[in-house]
Amino acid sequence: MSGEEEENAAELKIGDEFLKAKCLMNCEVALILEHKYEQLQQTSEDPMNQVSQVFEKSLQYVKRFSRYKNPDAVRQVREYPPKLS
Repeated sequence: MSGEEEENAAELKIGDEFLKAKCLMNCEVALILEHKYEQLQQTSEDPMNQVSQVFEKSLQYVKRFSRYKNPDAVRQVREYPPKLS
């Protein structure tokens, strides 16, 4: 073995690329999924055929538990506190 531990999410052994990653808030995920849903509706003659049940359930979940609905509010929350230079 080369001394590196194998990644295992169940044991919270994650790769180096995740150490400095920021998690998305539910409201950010909602914005992303809503945008994707709109794209699917525009590109398909029958939008319900393009959207999986998992996608719909995920969108419902993040909409329900999103504290911020306005994209500007989401942006302000992510930028708070302002960085001091």
